[in-house]
Amino acid sequence: MEHSKKFAWTWTVKKECLEEYVNMHLNPWPEILEEHRKAGYRNYSIFQNGNQFFYCFECDDIDAANAYIAASEACGRWNAITSKMVEGSFDFHEEEPIHFMPEVFYLK
Repeated sequence: MEHSKKFAWTWTVKKECLEEYVNMHLNPWPEILEEHRKAGYRNYSIFQNGNQFFYCFECDDIDAANAYIAASEACGRWNAITSKMVEGSFDFHEEEPIHFMPEVFYLK
């Protein structure tokens, strides 16, 4: 099967943080958007189902993109806030900071 350059994962947001998490993503910092574009993320969407969120984006070089985000001061500040809101945590300095869901179907 041909694989796309799409990546997806889910996170569960702590119920007591739900409103703040949604508000941050409805009004993202401009520098966060720019850093993600520079990293190579595109067509990035987040969907909500209660306190579970589904994230999906496209990227040609995920390792380079994650390294860029890990080195970004602005993303570090954003992640310091949002990582406390999710069940579990994420650290872009880890080898696999986000556990992506495997793609099992792709219609071109």
